[in-house]
Amino acid sequence: MQLSIALPCFNEEANLPTTIADVDTWMRKCGIQGEIIAVNDGSRDGTGRVLEELAKTYPRLRVVTHPENRGYGAAVRSGCDAATTEWVGFMDSDGQFHAEDFDNLLSSCGAYSFVVGRRRKRADPLLRKVNAKCFGLLTWLIFRVWVRDLNCAMKVFRKDLWQRIRPLHATGALFNAELFLRARKAGVRWKQVDVAHYPRTKGSQTGASPLVILRMFRELWTLWRALR
Repeated sequence: MQLSIALPCFNEEANLPTTIADVDTWMRKCGIQGEIIAVNDGSRDGTGRVLEELAKTYPRLRVVTHPENRGYGAAVRSGCDAATTEWVGFMDSDGQFHAEDFDNLLSSCGAYSFVVGRRRKRADPLLRKVNAKCFGLLTWLIFRVWVRDLNCAMKVFRKDLWQRIRPLHATGALFNAELFLRARKAGVRWKQVDVAHYPRTKGSQTGASPLVILRMFRELWTLWRALR
């Protein structure tokens, strides 16, 4: 199988050596031909330096750089845009997902062109879990799209499907909501499968920051107007 794995990275210098090694080891073990595309989304720590060093060790690693921080969704989008293989997947680079769980998704790729993960047990603080539930409910109320664990950051799809489902407006937390909206509009069927989720042990989460939440509401308004 040919597969590209996109990894959005923002201030993840402490997690990247483990994450890149994890993805590369899994790909070699499974005999997967492809690439790892790490997108440095305007990080302010040593993420860029770490990726440069890792690229010397892992030939399949490609690095895409945003000079300024554009947001989680923009980083995923850049990684998927840069993919060159038949299948494309993405996951977070913070160590909360392990590449071996892509096995659960890939087993359904023969019947589905879009397969998405659902965290069996979310290993996040209570406030983040509550925020996620509220966000899922808000998305359903406004767009009438319901996906359990909407923002699970482990998904895989055929490359030729990308231009039909590629988010155009959301560059932050609303990225996955727009992804599913476009998939539904294009008549794309998806399958959801369980994946594991692990506690973050290094670095800091940004998903619950006021700036991220503000950007999400701004994108919500923009997307609602665009799809009216």
